[in-house]
Amino acid sequence: MITLRPSDARGHADHGWLQARHSFSFADYWDPRYTGWGNLRVLNEDRIAPGTGFGMHGHRDMEIITIVLAGVLTHRDSLGHQAVIRAGDVQRMSAGRGIRHSEVNEGPDPVHLLQIWIEPAVRGIDPGYEQRALRPSSVGTGVRPIARPASSVSSDAAAAPDAPLTIHADAALDLATLHGPQAVRHPIAPGRCAYVHVVRGSVHLAGQRLGAGDAAMVADEPAITLSDAEHAVVLLFDLAPNGATPVPA
Repeated sequence: MITLRPSDARGHADHGWLQARHSFSFADYWDPRYTGWGNLRVLNEDRIAPGTGFGMHGHRDMEIITIVLAGVLTHRDSLGHQAVIRAGDVQRMSAGRGIRHSEVNEGPDPVHLLQIWIEPAVRGIDPGYEQRALRPSSVGTGVRPIARPASSVSSDAAAAPDAPLTIHADAALDLATLHGPQAVRHPIAPGRCAYVHVVRGSVHLAGQRLGAGDAAMVADEPAITLSDAEHAVVLLFDLAPNGATPVPA
């Protein structure tokens, strides 16, 4: 089963300083058909005006991935981190038992970003922060791992500069960059599901042409194939059913 989610069918919020598109129900946007997919809970596409942003606010028990597509975002949090996230950078924040942070556009240009929330496999962990540079020149054509479960990545592998982010969730995230006739086949293990989100360009999937902002929810399929792309950048999520357990006392 492959269910398409067109870009213009997403929720939209216009706050003046913030233009947001919500793939799933979020804040004032509610649609009972789209409350998440597997353990993926949020995929927001935000555009933040210069000199504005999200002030200090709290999260808990969520794995949060931010991908900056354009502009420069400044991150500060209650753990003492202060970081600049530039276009091509990806950040992971594990909210765990509680963290407060702010995300502000202190630059002269709008910031365009994707923010992703994934349910953790275990609740109540120590909060944490991680950031990687993901420049287009380092990606090339093909598929690159962006995030993997922390339990599947050794400490030595995680320390490598091109290592994927480590998330405390039963999920994986890849970035596919495609152009031309070549095809990418993305296998899906039995009992799992997938989510495809087109960041840029266009690509062919299941007899349909998907453009920027379009997505597909995939279940009960052995694989999906992306082909006939035009300068496409695509996020590929490998997801588990929802559910998390508390940290043992």
